[in-house]
Amino acid sequence: RQEKVPASHTCYASPKVSDMVKHNKIIPNAHFHKKWQTSSRGPLHLVTWLDQPGKKKSRRLKRASKAAAFAPKPVSRLYPVVQCPTQKHCSKTRLGRGFSLAELKAAKITPQFAKTVGIAVDHRRINKSADSLLLNVQRLESYKAKLVVFPKKGNKAKAGDTAESAVRSAATQSGKIPVMPAKTIPAFEFAPVDDKMKQANAYQEIRHIRNSMRLEGVRAKLKKERDADKKN
Repeated sequence: RQEKVPASHTCYASPKVSDMVKHNKIIPNAHFHKKWQTSSRGPLHLVTWLDQPGKKKSRRLKRASKAAAFAPKPVSRLYPVVQCPTQKHCSKTRLGRGFSLAELKAAKITPQFAKTVGIAVDHRRINKSADSLLLNVQRLESYKAKLVVFPKKGNKAKAGDTAESAVRSAATQSGKIPVMPAKTIPAFEFAPVDDKMKQANAYQEIRHIRNSMRLEGVRAKLKKERDADKKN
């Protein structure tokens, strides 16, 4: 049975909706009516970065003024070289939080004095290898050799202060303290490839070693049983 629909209730398909998407694709839902500053839903977080060049210049001027105010004291502190944690990153080195008490003791520097001359101290850090201890001790000794300690009160120098002649000729270091020590790559030589190396099959050799390691316990057990049978 069919019923007649009044003309006022007649629905027509919109050509835009029917032609909007072809095939089994996602329906476009792009929002192109966002406002830059505010909207009916509140302020939008559309942040511009138009002052980047100006901020770069102001930071540079601020660093220069800070260095001039701190002169002749260095702006940055001296940090140790440590290994990164976890097996994934342990081959890399970075700057640590501070020198350990063992490193300061080996360099003949007290923790109290180190804090006054721009050396970072971390009393919780423990050295787990002699190589890292030696590297950071050398770093401290190199810093200590270049250090110039001014007397606190006028020209009255105390124990540990630099001589008056060296104080007069002292100059502030330009730039930052050397962050990381330069890495020295050891020299190596290429070995000539002979016929024996060409005939060797590395894949077969690895497979043989793996099987020998996997069957080591079984073969030892069988050998022990055979020796016991021979004795009986």
